[in-house]
Amino acid sequence: MRDPYSVLGVKRDAGAEEIKAAWRSRAKSVHPDQNREDPNANQRFAEIGRAYEVLKDPKKRNQYDQQRSKVEAMEREQTIMQQRESAREAARQAAEKAKAAKANAERIMAELAKAEAEKNRTEKVAQATAQAAAAQAKATQTQPPGQSSGASGAQSSGQAKAGPAGETPEEMVSRIFGDTPEAAAAAETLKRENESKAEKAEKADKTEKAEGTDAAAAAAAKPASIFAPVELISSLVRRLRGVQPAPEKAPDLHVEAIATIDDLLAQRSVPVTLADGRELRVPLSGVSEGHVVQLKAQGHKLPNMARGDVYATIRVQKDEKFRVDGFDIRTVLPITLENAVLGCDTQVETPAGPVDITIPAWSNSDQVISLEGQGLPDDAGGRGAVLVELRVKLWEKPDDKVTDLMRVMREGLFL
Repeated sequence: MRDPYSVLGVKRDAGAEEIKAAWRSRAKSVHPDQNREDPNANQRFAEIGRAYEVLKDPKKRNQYDQQRSKVEAMEREQTIMQQRESAREAARQAAEKAKAAKANAERIMAELAKAEAEKNRTEKVAQATAQAAAAQAKATQTQPPGQSSGASGAQSSGQAKAGPAGETPEEMVSRIFGDTPEAAAAAETLKRENESKAEKAEKADKTEKAEGTDAAAAAAAKPASIFAPVELISSLVRRLRGVQPAPEKAPDLHVEAIATIDDLLAQRSVPVTLADGRELRVPLSGVSEGHVVQLKAQGHKLPNMARGDVYATIRVQKDEKFRVDGFDIRTVLPITLENAVLGCDTQVETPAGPVDITIPAWSNSDQVISLEGQGLPDDAGGRGAVLVELRVKLWEKPDDKVTDLMRVMREGLFL
């Protein structure tokens, strides 16, 4: 069976008269006699009848509401468990990525240390080569023409290669970081920087030759292309360490808090029991039916995550005399026909006690008398009103005088 409230198209807090009116309207619109061409008319008409049988009986309706609340609580609990499992899986994956990133970072730091050592060694070799070249050039000046020295060979043999076994900067980045988009971007950056450095070095060579600068000393001053800026490598390390973080907060919990009209008027807190058995107090300051109160850090608690919140939806307990409408309180006052015609002074019951009111002459049913400032406290420091709906009622037993008067008014006076 579908939800009877949905079948009749009414809210869960609908009154008996509203449910009855909805049933009559739906039953009339889907009656098989009115829908002879609809093969599902009988089925829909029967469904509306079953829904009305459940909701018109207070006992059956209460049993259905309790069962539905249990099912909704189970569904929320199942959703929370699924969210919790997803959070655990995300945390596990994040831990694995963090572990891999840490190992990768340690390997990178080792590579950087190795590169730094290679740089220092190359600089020493370059300095020794420059000194040897300078001494050889000086000795050449004293030798007879036609004789040559091995300075150029020593210079070429002393220069550092681009890396271990002639490795280029791009190959070094790929070897350290693997074939990843970050590695490709870093390699491209290194390549552009090296090309820029090569162009500058070529211009410097031409300038040095034009000015007669010692070629060996200039060669020694050129940096080896393998040693890219440490900041670039460190930046790439930080990018590769950026694993997906674990969720910062546990899933929130949604519950319903049942409050009476007296609770709302007194603005006292009401208890609510969570699925894990804990009991919390929900404050009722400036709230009414359907409002949601947030209880921060009172929800689920999961490892390595901030505690979730509890969101309590306020539901007002049904009352025989009063009905909550926003921050207003509605009540019905029956009046007799003569008081409706002539008007009178009477009393009406309110949640705070009886209040004197005046019924204007010629008052109709459904006319509303507003008692301002006697409703529920709102969130702006004010209060709603008590709305008194008038209902004209006849006497329990027929009155001959009233019957004769109505007959005369309808048919006229005959002598």
